[in-house]
Amino acid sequence: MFTDYVKISIKAGDGGDGAVTFRREKYVASGGPDGGDGGNGGSIYFQVDPNANTLIDFRYNKKYKAQNGENGSGSNCYGKKGEDLYINVPIGTIIKDAETGKVVADLSKEGQTELILKGGRGGKGNSHFATATRQAPRFAQGGEKGEEKEIILELKLLADVGLLGFPNVGKSTFLSVVTSAKPKIANYHFTTIDPNLGVVKTKTGNSFVIADIPGIIEGASEGVGLGIQFLRHVERTRLLLHVIDVSGLEGRNPVEDFYTINNELKKYSEKLATRKQIIVANKIDVMQDEEALKSLEELAKKENLELFKISGVTGEGIDRLIDRVEQVLKELPKEELVGEDEKIVYTLDDEEEEFTVTKEKGKFIVEGKAVYRIMSRVNMDDNESIYYFHKCLENTGINSKLKEMGINEGDIVKMLDWEFEWYE
Repeated sequence: MFTDYVKISIKAGDGGDGAVTFRREKYVASGGPDGGDGGNGGSIYFQVDPNANTLIDFRYNKKYKAQNGENGSGSNCYGKKGEDLYINVPIGTIIKDAETGKVVADLSKEGQTELILKGGRGGKGNSHFATATRQAPRFAQGGEKGEEKEIILELKLLADVGLLGFPNVGKSTFLSVVTSAKPKIANYHFTTIDPNLGVVKTKTGNSFVIADIPGIIEGASEGVGLGIQFLRHVERTRLLLHVIDVSGLEGRNPVEDFYTINNELKKYSEKLATRKQIIVANKIDVMQDEEALKSLEELAKKENLELFKISGVTGEGIDRLIDRVEQVLKELPKEELVGEDEKIVYTLDDEEEEFTVTKEKGKFIVEGKAVYRIMSRVNMDDNESIYYFHKCLENTGINSKLKEMGINEGDIVKMLDWEFEWYE
């Protein structure tokens, strides 16, 4: 089974909590705080696996989690860092945020490794919060939670040449003749339901990769037939060989077939519709009416496209076509595989807004990453910790934002599950 699209959940490891401990040793009059820091949570990386060619494994395992960091302990002992998680994917895999659809990473190079989610930071132990006036802090930082996201893994084949055309026009036969690939060949629609790859060895000793894309039919861009499954793969080819049946055996109109498929390409992607094409008039060995071929030749002239007449069965015209494909590929640039509309614009671990303040039913509600960080550091049963809490509100700009929104003395502020009255 060829799997090219899956949705999975990933979660970075949580950071370990900092410790609240005090030195207790015989003959030491004043021990002081010695709580160690928590370890950072493990991060999640995706890396190219040269031996993988499908996403099939992700169909059975949909959740991946990196290891949590360990908590700190006394004697300034730091918690152990959580192990990073490395996830293997085939070359040509694109990672998208399932919620926004934005591209996070394009793993299209051998040996490529990308950081997708950073582990949560470990919290600092109470030894970090000792000052001349606060000599015995009874609070420490809690570890940050590792982020959890749903992502989409999308595999796009990496081929130089894509075979384009309706089902049963002879693409698989052509691939089997010019490469050592052994695609399934039969006389019915959608014989090819998964893309097939083959390597063409040219007379000059060069080679290029060619992909037999499942047949495209009208409505493909809306999901008819095999839908956009194959259109994803067409995107990654530099040159398209548009194979058209000119035999007349199935009553097909070559000109109509050409425009139908190109309309589907245009609906799916404007850029894809402008990809360089060569028309391949196939099955000339059993051609019943030369008018069909003539009309296709006129179309090629009108559209300023090259046309080659071949027979996949007898091999007629194939050598000449392959020579021309080799020459064209030398002239075509190897452009970026991700289109301009798919450019990587952010990463999943980008910082969100640190905090937001909203007013609901007379209460000022403060939310965001900054709130979680502050509330994980304080002990509301300790006066020194509460003093530290108010200092954090000032340093993060939360106080200024509350004043800007018109807060008055006595108004209620809510942060997570804790509420307090506001006083200057």
